[in-house]
Amino acid sequence: MAIRALDVEKLQDVTGNIYETIIILSKRARQISAREKMELDEKLKYFEGFDEEDEFSFNEEQERISREYELKEHTTQRSIAELLDGKVNYRYPENLQD
Repeated sequence: MAIRALDVEKLQDVTGNIYETIIILSKRARQISAREKMELDEKLKYFEGFDEEDEFSFNEEQERISREYELKEHTTQRSIAELLDGKVNYRYPENLQD
């Protein structure tokens, strides 16, 4: 994957603080990663318990599914895009008690 320059000032404008922005991005990237891990595990769970003779055709299908997930854009890049598009909601802990 090619390295792309990132406008840090643009990211900082979202929250007003670059450190808060980084925390929001890291938490969103972890959420995306966890969701995709569960989806991948569910898809691969189908192949458990089949006979050895069917194993070759199932291995190809498992590889195809795994490759599909590997080709997706990195979760950090997707979280940045979501934040810049205004698709990420966040709140501060002190405001939760109101």
